[in-house]
Parts: sequence; structure tokens; C-alpha cells
Amino acid sequence: MAVGLLALLDDVASLVKVAAASLDDVAGQAAKAGVKAAGAVIDDAAVTPNYVQGFTAERELPIVGKIAWGSVKNKLLFLLPAALLLSLFAPWIITPLLMLGGAYLCYEGAEKVFHALAPHSAESHEAELEPAAIEPHSMEDRQVAGAIKTDFILSAEIMTIILAAIEVGDFWTQAAILAVAAIGITVAVYGAVALIVKADDLGLWLARNSRTGAGRSFGRGIVRFMPVFMNVLSVVGTAAMTWVGGSIIVHGLYEFGIGGPEHVVETVAHWAEAALPSVAAVAGWVATAAVDFVFGIVLGALLIPVASHVIAPAWRAVKRRLPKRNKAAA
Repeated sequence: MAVGLLALLDDVASLVKVAAASLDDVAGQAAKAGVKAAGAVIDDAAVTPNYVQGFTAERELPIVGKIAWGSVKNKLLFLLPAALLLSLFAPWIITPLLMLGGAYLCYEGAEKVFHALAPHSAESHEAELEPAAIEPHSMEDRQVAGAIKTDFILSAEIMTIILAAIEVGDFWTQAAILAVAAIGITVAVYGAVALIVKADDLGLWLARNSRTGAGRSFGRGIVRFMPVFMNVLSVVGTAAMTWVGGSIIVHGLYEFGIGGPEHVVETVAHWAEAALPSVAAVAGWVATAAVDFVFGIVLGALLIPVASHVIAPAWRAVKRRLPKRNKAAA
């Protein structure tokens, strides 16, 4: 009996080792895939603080928490199963769906630029659009709903990049890697966002309560620096939203055999790398992002009248019919 018990314990230990190795493999591949999605992750972190501006300090972290929870649901409840199922049964539809999301990001970016350049015209345009389907009644609800919609598109790109980077074919292992990477990225992004939006409060506390002059000066420096930093981050976030959308569209067109825009991006990137060989990688990346931004802002500008004169009237027409159906059903 002792021999049998030892054999059983040995088998259990072997199973534990296999399970641990599998977990290590999942964690390692999730980390590796997450690195490949770093560009989109950084864009997500740059975009999100825009949605917290204008609120009191007491509401900043709750708003970030709401957006983070929406991001988790986006990734785990919708995007993870959709990515796995589409990769199995309809991989051809992934690119068109990403392009629709990219077009939305281009529209959002162009609309923000439009608002900065012509605020009165932009407000008239916004007045023509219907609110989100969840019917938010407060400014906070509208901001959270807008942030979650934007996060959905960026998360879709992140999840697609991660799925493409996974090196194993087993369905459940892919699902585990996607889930681990999704949770890790969400914690990293919204942890960073929380630190950014509360940095001014930390500076104010240091300025008032630090025991040393250097500490109080450091706190005052943070307080003075953060408004400038937030303005810069707002510009970077809008640019990131637009160039990510533009890059999705350009790559999608290439997948469908329309390679002109992709060739323009590559040509400009190669030119920048040749012109600045000492920082070739950085120059190529900046040139690529700049051309993607131009494509994105042009497409977004074209979509603004489409949203006003086609999508919004169509949505209002559909919405007018919905109450009648509800009454009829009652």
C-alpha cells in the first residue's frame, strides 16, 4: 500500500509539474504577445485621460474605474470569444470588422480636431447626432460611454495582434493566453491612467504637507506641470486615435489588394530612415505614424458629413419606429 501511495503521489507531482509548465507557457506567451501589441496599448493609455478632464478630483478615479471595468468586459466577454470563433470559422471577416473600427477611430480623431478648429460648427454637428444607445443622462455617463466605445476599437486591435502572435494552435491555450494578456494589459493601462490623473493631487499634497522645502517645491512643480502634460497628452491621444485608425485602414486596403496607400507609407518610412540613419528606427516609426495620421484625418473628415447627414437621420428613423413596436407588443 505504501508503494501504491508513493506511486500515486509521484503521478500527482508529475501532473502538477505539467500544469505549472503550461501556466508558465501561457504567461510567457501572453507577455510576448503583449509586447507586440505595445503600440496599440500605448495609444489606449494616451487616449483615455481625455475622457476624465473637466471633472472634480473626487470623480476622477471612479470614472477611470468605470472605464476599466468596461474595458475588461469588452475584452473578456465580447472580443475574446469573438476573436477565437472568428479565427476558427470566419477569419476572412476579421479585417473588414477591424476596418470599420478603424474608420470610427478616424472619425473620432477628426471630430476632435474639427472641434478645436471650429468649435461652433463642431457643436452644431454634435447636436445633430443621437446619444449612445444606453441613453446616458449625465456628462459623466456620456464620457464613460464614449471612452468604452473607443476602448472597444483599440482593444479589438490589441486582441487581434495578440491572437496573431500566439505560437500554439490549441484552442483552450489560445483562450488562456488571450485572457491573461487582456487582463494584464487592462491593469497596466488603467493603472497608468489612474496615476496620471491623480498626479496633480499628489503634487498638491506634497506642496502642502511635505516636511522639506525640496519636497514642497517638487509638489508645486508637479501642480504646475500637470496641466501642460494633460494638454500635451490630449493632443497625443487624438493623434494616436487617428493614426491607429489610419494604419488599420491602410493595412486593410492592402489585404484587399489595394496597395497604393501601404506603398506610400513604406516609401516615406524608407526615406526617413535613409535621411536619419543614426535614428533610423525612430525616424521610420515617426514617418509611418505621420502618413497614417494624414490618411486617418482625411478619412475622418469625410466621415463627419456622413455621420451628420446619413447615419444620424437613419438612426433617428429607426428610433422613431421602436416605440411603436413596443406599444404594439404591449
